[in-house]
Amino acid sequence: MAEPWRDRARRAVEWNWRLRSAGDPRPHYVICGRDALAYYVARAMLESDLPVGGARVTVVVPERYRSNGPDVAGLRGVRVIRSERLDVATFEAAGLAGATGLALLHQDDVGNLHAALCAQAVDQRVRQVLRMFNGTLADGVRKLLKAPVEVLSDAEMAAPAFVAAALGEVDPNSFQHRDKTLRVARRADVRAQDVVCALADFSEAQGVELLPAEQAGADLVLAEATGQPPGTEVAARRLVRARRRRRPVAVLLRAVRGFATRKIGIAVMLVLALIALLGMLISRAEDVSPLEALYLTLVTTLSGADPDTTKAADAQIMQVVLNLAGLALIPLITAVVVDGIVNARLALHTGRLQPARAGHVVVIGLGNVGTRVMAQLREYDVEVVAIDKDPEPRGAALARQLEVPLIVGDAALPETLVAASVADCQALVVASTDDVANLEAALAARDLRADLRVVLRFFDGDFAERVEETFALGVSRSVSYLAAPAFIGALTERAVITTIPVDRHALPVAEVPVAAGSELDGRPLDMVNRDGQVRLIARTPAGGAKTIWWKDLDPRQVIFAGDRLTVVARRRGLDWLTRQCAPPTRTGPVPRPTGPVQGGVHTVPSPPGTTDSGVAASAPGAAHPIPPAGGGPPDEFELTRQHDGAGEVS
Repeated sequence: MAEPWRDRARRAVEWNWRLRSAGDPRPHYVICGRDALAYYVARAMLESDLPVGGARVTVVVPERYRSNGPDVAGLRGVRVIRSERLDVATFEAAGLAGATGLALLHQDDVGNLHAALCAQAVDQRVRQVLRMFNGTLADGVRKLLKAPVEVLSDAEMAAPAFVAAALGEVDPNSFQHRDKTLRVARRADVRAQDVVCALADFSEAQGVELLPAEQAGADLVLAEATGQPPGTEVAARRLVRARRRRRPVAVLLRAVRGFATRKIGIAVMLVLALIALLGMLISRAEDVSPLEALYLTLVTTLSGADPDTTKAADAQIMQVVLNLAGLALIPLITAVVVDGIVNARLALHTGRLQPARAGHVVVIGLGNVGTRVMAQLREYDVEVVAIDKDPEPRGAALARQLEVPLIVGDAALPETLVAASVADCQALVVASTDDVANLEAALAARDLRADLRVVLRFFDGDFAERVEETFALGVSRSVSYLAAPAFIGALTERAVITTIPVDRHALPVAEVPVAAGSELDGRPLDMVNRDGQVRLIARTPAGGAKTIWWKDLDPRQVIFAGDRLTVVARRRGLDWLTRQCAPPTRTGPVPRPTGPVQGGVHTVPSPPGTTDSGVAASAPGAAHPIPPAGGGPPDEFELTRQHDGAGEVS
């Protein structure tokens, strides 16, 4: 049975009074979103062991929504605000004033911009992290907002991983830091002196080992870019060369075969075979040359001939049959032409009028991620065919600009996949926003070709891993899981340079400053490296001195306050390093209520302005009391804001 709202209101007021009297030194983060990205960011903030003892998280979600992946509102320990609009009233109810950071993670560029402006009206100093797809709009937001802001695109960060998986290579992106350009590569593809650090070892029986202790035996490394193109670019060029060598005759025959329906084609072939047979018999009966026999056959078939009673009976029979074949051939030719015109008009309308292809990449779903994947493949000059249910998806304009054919239809239907020549493609990237539709399309494609390389997008990272292991469909990726470390780093003001996708994991590359009096101040560099968690690749001394890279780092060198350490780490390893580099804190634990426990709730003395029941007395017409910005009660509760702006505890 649900708890009565009066009891929930009483507990909220008690929690409000306790925090007001005791104070809560933990940083407060407000996260607005409803999909898997919001879930991973909120969960990471709850699990992060920050220097001041953790964080308080408030999540703003719509009143009614359906999530494809994990439910962000289901996380324990978060304060949940339900509201359909992200306006000033909602942010005030969420306690944004005085918060440490705000993450706007809805898949709506304009909606996130409006929410950022409303948040700026509440608190201009709160740090904002926006999720946006439109790069031009993102540049404008950085100039428009007065508050400190970071604009990120999860699609842009995740697309390289999909492209690499489609081409059977590693992440093609490189990144620049200080005076070096670094890239991810296989150890066999780079020189030993260019290896910065080991990223992963795939020889483990239990799976991939990240940041292994054994540097020499790792399969995947971070290396300095020396002008040699990465493996993904080489694979793309190889695909282009193979596509140019394909046989034009076979392509022409497949195009002709798809011009008319199967039944009409069979009828035409039978009539033509009969005419050819009769032509051979006429050539023998009339004792004429093959060219003369061809002439007589065509004239008799297409225009008929004058009757000749003096001819032999067999010649007369063949002449009659030829005339009948001619009568049948003319309507069949007309049917082929009409059928071809009708099919062409329908195909033009749906995008199915496509020549047969081979060696291309098929991208299903031209949303944020699919559009980025399509654009990056075209940068490598790889031929792409796109499929989408919507005639005008988000990436339709870019597809026309890049001359990428768009087939409108359900990717789970065999005829749609056949129109895109999926049986002859190099890889299939399924990147729509529906997990079930993605799985259906992958299964339908595997029915056409059992050894097809399939790259699947899933919102739920755990679901993606289980599908990859159980169905053996190919490679599965979760965009939200890959992009979450960058959003977390921006929200906590960590200098995350980039995120390296490794298999189904993500390794952030970050630069961490060393504060005076921190745990690492005055300690040797050898204290930074932790096998499986943190790997130091560079150190920038205090005062803006030249960066010391991995080649010249001495583990015995002493770390000083003001130094900046560049590391490749896992999320927990980065949390540990942030704590070690943070200044010492003198804040003690938050005092606990001392009253007796009744019904699982501490009983506290009634603060001024409250009734005997523990509910605060308010002026007539005032809204129900709500918890402050500082946090929520020990157990989860929800705050529902009505459309008129008044809040009430549900």
